[in-house]
Amino acid sequence: MSLFDTSLLALPLFEDRHRRLAAQLTDWVAANRELPASLAHESAAERGRLYTRVLGRDGWLAYAIDAEPGRDRPDMRAVCLIREALAQLDDLADFAFSIQGLAASPVAWFGSEEQRARYLPPMRSGALIGTLALSEPAAGSNLAAAALRADKVPGGYELHGEKTWVSNGDIADFHNVLARTGEGPGGLGLSYLLTPANASGLGAAQHIELLAPRAFSSLRFDNCKLESDALVGQSGMGFKYAMEILNFYRVTVGSASVGFCRRALEASVDWARNRDIAGAKLIQSQMAMDKLANMALYLDAASLLVARSAWEFDTGVRDVAAHASMAKLFATDGAGKVVDDTVQLFGSAGLVAGSLPEQLYRQVRALRIYEGTSEIQKIIIAGSVSRPRRPAPRA
Repeated sequence: MSLFDTSLLALPLFEDRHRRLAAQLTDWVAANRELPASLAHESAAERGRLYTRVLGRDGWLAYAIDAEPGRDRPDMRAVCLIREALAQLDDLADFAFSIQGLAASPVAWFGSEEQRARYLPPMRSGALIGTLALSEPAAGSNLAAAALRADKVPGGYELHGEKTWVSNGDIADFHNVLARTGEGPGGLGLSYLLTPANASGLGAAQHIELLAPRAFSSLRFDNCKLESDALVGQSGMGFKYAMEILNFYRVTVGSASVGFCRRALEASVDWARNRDIAGAKLIQSQMAMDKLANMALYLDAASLLVARSAWEFDTGVRDVAAHASMAKLFATDGAGKVVDDTVQLFGSAGLVAGSLPEQLYRQVRALRIYEGTSEIQKIIIAGSVSRPRRPAPRA
């Protein structure tokens, strides 16, 4: 099975440059098929670090960091294609790519020229690893409730509080910390502050063990001192910046879901073709046909929703939040069903620790939480359809 659906790539939603990129990704993944096995002896955190270096060395991180020519944001269709391909290679490769892109976004989109010159080149090469430190023990999906304080002091800021569920938190060189600078209540008083991992007052990252292992941690700030040039963009605009970044990246979570499920379908077909059941092959049974048909239907529908939303971002369509949420919701919720069906087709063999179905089962679960939970996506979608419609202009 190809990494991509060529019939989808042939649609006007994609351009020739995206088709060339898909061919390059196919060749790169084929040339690096043994990379996951070669890194298997390393910890999940170290594998994430090494993947970041490899992705930077081979030029893929630039797609997540650099703006599309003529625009001020990356080419989302390119980012989606890369995530779909990397998800089929190794979930940690996709994780490394996406977190580096998220971490670079505040600086790349809103930072000063000095900040961009300092941070983006080493991030592009994979030499510098960052995080997007948003969540707190009492503020997960509701970022407006973030309580970590950034008190203004002569020459800069002092941070007091905690961040948790920080992706790459225990291997990062710096953190983009969303902190309360006090310009107003709720989301009005939040700002991004660039915080070196070795900053005075920042405690050692506390590792969090996840269902699908990766670098993940909590961070504690006790009188953590920062210079005034740590501020990214305008003070008090952090919540708005965060929403723009998450709105962009939630579409790409959908593309990663498609990549995981394309791998699940390929494994399911191979297994069903070779599995003997009652004197016939499993693939001849109505049960297997039903599950494989549903997987194929999911892949087409999810791929189209992701492609539409990515095309809208890239072409400047206004108010794409609802379509982004639809793509993310359908792709990630559906991924759970697809992989569950893969486990069911494999039977007991799909429950074996380390088997592909077992790995996929753990890996896709988090996608329904990253970049906004499924419940948050439904709130956004419902809000878009319940708004009063503007009357059509008279001729």
